[in-house]
Amino acid sequence: MAGRTSAAGAAKGFALPQVPKILVYIVGFVPAVWLFYAGITDQLGADPMRYLEQALGLWALRFLVATLAITPLRQLFGINLLRYRRAIGLLAFYYAALHLVTYLVLDQGLDVAAIVADIVKRPYITIGMATFVILVPLALTSNNAAIRRMGGQAWARLHKLVYVAAVGAVLHYILVVKSWPPEPLVYAAIVAVLLGYRLVRSLVKKPSARRRAA
Repeated sequence: MAGRTSAAGAAKGFALPQVPKILVYIVGFVPAVWLFYAGITDQLGADPMRYLEQALGLWALRFLVATLAITPLRQLFGINLLRYRRAIGLLAFYYAALHLVTYLVLDQGLDVAAIVADIVKRPYITIGMATFVILVPLALTSNNAAIRRMGGQAWARLHKLVYVAAVGAVLHYILVVKSWPPEPLVYAAIVAVLLGYRLVRSLVKKPSARRRAA
């Protein structure tokens, strides 16, 4: 099994030394643990709830960007991290869920009327909620059983919604930050590059496929 895995990794790119996937989850949750600890010990500044909420959302975006970066890293630089893509994608969802729960419980106190009013009146809340809704089916189908049940092609089509989720997450972040610091624009640029790379590659591959078919 190890030999076949190494051979496949060599064919598709340079496979970095493998670490257990559980370690990816453990390391991935370190920021969340620290944030909640800092909140309990009053280390998050004058508005701890807002800081916690935004920090969790930012980590969700970071893991989402990392998920999108895995394919270009393999295709352009031969760095093979495909075996960790599912874990990183699920970490993005878990942080988005923590971000949402913080908003619903700590910010709004589970006030349904206030939450509905926010969704209707504030575009960044609307976009954030829509983005989370997109992430839910992706997380629920991030397992081998779902791939077998749906079929590979249908599963792949569904998971292309991650591109829409990435755009929604960036727009949500830009609109949340009222001032004009460069950080939201940096993330927007990274997402634009990662999605633009995929678009260009697909446009280049189509004529090549037609020529081969001819």
